Amino acid sequence: MDVIVTGQHLDISDTLRDHINQKISRVIRHYDHVTSAHVVLRVEKTEHLAEVTVHIPGHQIHAAGHATDMYAAIDAMTDKLDRQVTRHKERIADHHQADGGIKTLSEKS
Repeated sequence: MDVIVTGQHLDISDTLRDHINQKISRVIRHYDHVTSAHVVLRVEKTEHLAEVTVHIPGHQIHAAGHATDMYAAIDAMTDKLDRQVTRHKERIADHHQADGGIKTLSEKS
């Protein structure tokens, strides 16, 4: 999976990049069909903003977080992203049973 990190009005340090990769890898544990992620970090006056767009087959999921600290903004962003990816995974899951479920069990007996 490709993780692209872009900074607007700030320089991206190696520790910040490692923190982002660690948090994004948590999302991959829940849903392994993620093809790429684009993270944008911004600073506007005293507020730090973190946005991510995750590309999965057929969809794009976007999440944003803001705080007074960049690490807290990244944590808020990944928490939102994790909830959205988990919800997307549950939506696309096939909840139908292949053998017909409980109705066919009583017919077979």
